[in-house]
Amino acid sequence: MADIDELRNRMDEVTLEMIELLKTRTEIAEKIGELKKSIGKGITDEKREDNLRAKVIKLCKELEFDESIATKFLNFLLNESIKVQSGNKQTHLSIFLKAKSLEQQGKKIIHMEVGEPDFMPPQIVKKALEEVFNKGFVKYGQSKGMPSFREALANYVTKKFNAKVTQDNIIVSPGARFSIFTAISTLLNPGDEMIVIEPAWPAYKDCALNAGIKVRTINTTLEEKWEPSVEQIRNVINQNTKLIVLNYPNNPTGKILPEKLQDNIVEIARENNLFVLSDEIYSEYAKKEWKSILSYNYDKSIITQSFSKSHAMTGFRIGYAIADKKIIEKMSKLEALCLTNVSEPIQYVAMKALEADISNNTNTVQNRLNVLEQKAKDLGLDFVSPDGAMYLFARINQEGFDGVKFANDTLEKGLAVAPGEGFGDYKNFIRISACQEEKTLIDGMNILGNIMSENR
Repeated sequence: MADIDELRNRMDEVTLEMIELLKTRTEIAEKIGELKKSIGKGITDEKREDNLRAKVIKLCKELEFDESIATKFLNFLLNESIKVQSGNKQTHLSIFLKAKSLEQQGKKIIHMEVGEPDFMPPQIVKKALEEVFNKGFVKYGQSKGMPSFREALANYVTKKFNAKVTQDNIIVSPGARFSIFTAISTLLNPGDEMIVIEPAWPAYKDCALNAGIKVRTINTTLEEKWEPSVEQIRNVINQNTKLIVLNYPNNPTGKILPEKLQDNIVEIARENNLFVLSDEIYSEYAKKEWKSILSYNYDKSIITQSFSKSHAMTGFRIGYAIADKKIIEKMSKLEALCLTNVSEPIQYVAMKALEADISNNTNTVQNRLNVLEQKAKDLGLDFVSPDGAMYLFARINQEGFDGVKFANDTLEKGLAVAPGEGFGDYKNFIRISACQEEKTLIDGMNILGNIMSENR
């Protein structure tokens, strides 16, 4: 008994020493964060992390210690550094909230910072809202979603994407964001790693950070037409890698991957037994040939979809995920814990919305993107013509350009745009949304041009 107590006391001492070292490390991380901010450097430094990871693995071999335990602990430390340094990071959402605050003060703002269609949902949605009470869709329900809605979604997906899907493969969620959150939180464990190809919607990283998952970032460039290389992906995979996120058509670039490259990425996932989380909510706005991850029939894939963009139902907060039924069961348990079930009235309305012809929405957004492209060319912005989605991700070639400062300054001129920093290490980029009428978009681009001229 005395031996056990002695060992326990020693273990306690080591734990307390680790806490003291953690405090010191956190203080150093804060100082590094302040310096990075002052020089405009991004938060994550993949090269430096890789060097440290290699040193940890080398040390584990020398100590004959389990490498997987050490690297998971390293991932925890790296994530804590990111949290410390991410406190004041500004995204499209922070600009949107500032714009809303200015509007409450009476200022007129042209919103080109968020992906929220300005047109209304289909008329059938209005009719469904009126009839939902009388039809009795006002009760508790299954956490996966109403069986009738999931059956309708399964039929819709089977027909639209030419893939055999049943209601057992569907979970309804309050927006696609929640399906992304539940997938990451239930399929991965703290210390695991997942791959995100940037520029990317910030929620992937945010959900991972919240769940203790380490994100391995693959940076793509405008010069390479926003395409990752197979080598980049292979080089970041290790024994802790569990998932890769795909988002095509992409937010913010509008990129659709060449089919052969996407095939290769899915094959890499199969070889390494990785989950593939494919966010396909912009598929309705594809301007060129696009291939759903559903078509690969890979049992470790999770596809998320939403009514927010395709049906202009952002405020309804309704989306869904498609996956193997074992994955759906795991996601369902967390969803039941968090919300019981998605609102039945909203599910009914979305079910009726499936009957609507939304092709005009597609045409409208594509026409608006064309207007944005032409105006961006006139202003001399650098960008890759988007293959889909509803955004233009543009580089502004002015010395010392800071997208965050620029986005805040444009608010004072009545224009809201999203800083590129919110989508990765893209300080000299902005994202411009095509979610307003064409005249409004032109007015917004004219304001943008005037501000750029003043800054020259």
